[in-house]
Amino acid sequence: MRSASSILQYMLASVAISSSLAFAPASHSHGSIPSTVGGVDEKRSVACAVKRMPIMMPTQEPMVPYRDSGSEVASFIGLNSALLRDRKLWIGKFIDDEASNDIISSLIYLTTEADNAYKPVELYLNVPGALLRPSLAIYDVIQQLKSSGKEIITTNFALCAGMGSLIAAAGTKGKRRVMPNARFLLQKTGIDSVFRGQATDIALEVKNVKNWNQKIIGELSELTGQPYERIEQDLKRDFYLSSDEAVRYGLCDEVLLPSYGKMGLPVDVDLGSFSSGEDQKYQGDRPEPEEQQPATPAKKTKKKGDDDDDGPQIAGLK
Repeated sequence: MRSASSILQYMLASVAISSSLAFAPASHSHGSIPSTVGGVDEKRSVACAVKRMPIMMPTQEPMVPYRDSGSEVASFIGLNSALLRDRKLWIGKFIDDEASNDIISSLIYLTTEADNAYKPVELYLNVPGALLRPSLAIYDVIQQLKSSGKEIITTNFALCAGMGSLIAAAGTKGKRRVMPNARFLLQKTGIDSVFRGQATDIALEVKNVKNWNQKIIGELSELTGQPYERIEQDLKRDFYLSSDEAVRYGLCDEVLLPSYGKMGLPVDVDLGSFSSGEDQKYQGDRPEPEEQQPATPAKKTKKKGDDDDDGPQIAGLK
C-alpha cells in the first residue's frame, strides 16, 4: 500500500501536467503555417488552446432604475420591462412572426393586469415594414381590446410603412398621434416568402393575397373615413404621407408639437406649407417699406471688351 506522501506527490504531479497542457499551444498539423525567411523554413503557430472571452453584460438591453409604487428601494430592470410596467410598448422593428408573438403577449399581459386595467395602453411605433399575417393578428388583438373598452394610444415616431400604417391607424379615435417629421407609407402587400409549386397552386396563392389586399383597403376606408375607390387608387403605387397630410387623410388625429413658454401653450404650425400670407415671427418688427431707403447702386456702364468672363463668346450675342 502506498503511503500518504506518495499519493499526495502523485496528485500534485497530475495537476501540474494537466495545467501545463491546458495553456500549451496546439500542435495540430493544420494549426501551423510554414514560412520561408532567408531560405530557412520556420513554423508559426496560429492557434492557441486558451482564448480569453470578453466580459459581457448578461443582457444587451439597457438597465434602468425602477421603483414600484409604495416601495422605498429602486431596482435595476430592463428598459423594455420598465416601459411595459408603465403600460407603454415600443415597437421599433420589422414585424414578423416572432415580433408579432412578443407584441401580442405584451398586449394580453397589459389587459389582464388588475391594478392598472383602467389605464390606457400606449404604443410607440417605428415600423419599417411588416408581414401580412402577423400584422393582421396584431390588428385583430387591438380591435378586440378596443371593443372591450380599453383605450389604445398610438404614436408614430419615424415611419410606419405598409401594415405598420394600419396598426398606427387602429388606435382609439382621437388618440392617434404622430411626430412632426414622421411619415406614413401606404402600399399593398405581397407574398410573405418565396412560393413554389404548380401553376394552379401559385394562382391560388396570388388570388388569396389579392383578396387580403382588398380587405385591407376596406379596413383603411373604415379607419380613415376615405372612400374605398380613393384608397384603391392611392395604393396602386407607394403613397407617402407627411404628418400634416396624414391628419387630413384620417390616419391619425393630431401632430405632437413642442410647447413654448411657462404656460405651455401649443403653437399652431402649418406643416404643409413653407410660405403664408400671415405675418411670421419677427416679421412685424421690420420697418415699413416706405421707411426703408436703401442706397441705389450706381449703374455701371459696360464697355466693349470689358467683360470679366474669360470664356468664349456666344455666337449671335454682342
